[in-house]
Amino acid sequence: MTVSLPRTAVFVGAAALALSACGAAPDDASTTTDGRSAATATSAEAFGGMDALVKAAKKEGTLQAIALPRDWANYGALIDGFQKKYGIKIEVENPDGSSQDEINAVTSRKGQDRAPDVLDLGSSFALSAAQQGLLAPYKVAGFADIPEGQKDAKGRWFNDYGGYISIGCDAKRVKTCPTTFADLLKPQYKGQVALNGNPTKSGSAFGGVWAASLASGGSFDDIQPGLDFFAKLKKNGNYTPVESTPATVEKGETPISIDWDYLNAGYAEEFKKKGLDWKVSVPSDGKFSQFYSQAINKDAPHPAAARLWQEYLYSAEGQNLWLKGYARPALMTAMEKAGTLDKTAAAKLPEVSGTPAFPTEAQQSKAKTVLGQGWGKAVAG
Repeated sequence: MTVSLPRTAVFVGAAALALSACGAAPDDASTTTDGRSAATATSAEAFGGMDALVKAAKKEGTLQAIALPRDWANYGALIDGFQKKYGIKIEVENPDGSSQDEINAVTSRKGQDRAPDVLDLGSSFALSAAQQGLLAPYKVAGFADIPEGQKDAKGRWFNDYGGYISIGCDAKRVKTCPTTFADLLKPQYKGQVALNGNPTKSGSAFGGVWAASLASGGSFDDIQPGLDFFAKLKKNGNYTPVESTPATVEKGETPISIDWDYLNAGYAEEFKKKGLDWKVSVPSDGKFSQFYSQAINKDAPHPAAARLWQEYLYSAEGQNLWLKGYARPALMTAMEKAGTLDKTAAAKLPEVSGTPAFPTEAQQSKAKTVLGQGWGKAVAG
């Protein structure tokens, strides 16, 4: 695994995202001989089966993705595996972009042949994209095994991989590593606590604020205590606005980073080679778990390849590759029952007790609105 920047919350305006391109209506490569169109296919079966989908995707020859860093949840191995299996080239634009950047690319490039085919979005951003009518309904073969509450009934989005918010700490620079959100308020951590991005644009940072809310008396219905927590962290000088990345950790700029456990765990493996002792803990007072979601652009230039990519990601091969990246795949429970789960990879996951609960669509929408209105005030100054 090569460590590069994680998906930061850098905002890219529509002008920067838009490229000159021609209209991109699906061509004959995306249509079967009996007239079935990949652009409207709601399942592989509806397109004539997997063989027909593979054939059409190979004719298209390309899949356009966005905001997929190779070191994020083992995406490098997933990209390489898909390309090797099907001979379809994956072009990844703006690998360090945020969920909001992905949505911006879809809206600003509507009808253009450089629009992204597929999206990997923070859960609340997937809901927003569906509400805007940007996503195509599609159900992968394993759709029924994705837990209820982890998918849109129409198949416009469905969760893929996830984990818990964790606290990563450089044990060589920090005398006593914090293990709870309450610890982070201690004066000894002045200027050391960072998030991976801006929570109004980044799913991981959004999760960090929600975890802080749960640790501070909040709930899925009330994210405000999380904003109050970071306001307090900012006021006492512990919070640093520097967006945490492997590079800032190595430089000592962000020795304490609030991020997903699968990212922190993956970084620990790489940092060890560089002499850093990166400790990872899931805070007991703010146990927040969430998944990212897969989706297909309704106007995908390569609709067959987009749907084949989803089938690959939700195959046992794809799900186990996420697991090897320390992320918990959506089909983990079903695969465990079926005997297809990589038990060695599963045993390496950060320890967490209890069964996670997940916010509803309404709770996520509400939290996103509250966060959008209050984050700037919470960390201003």
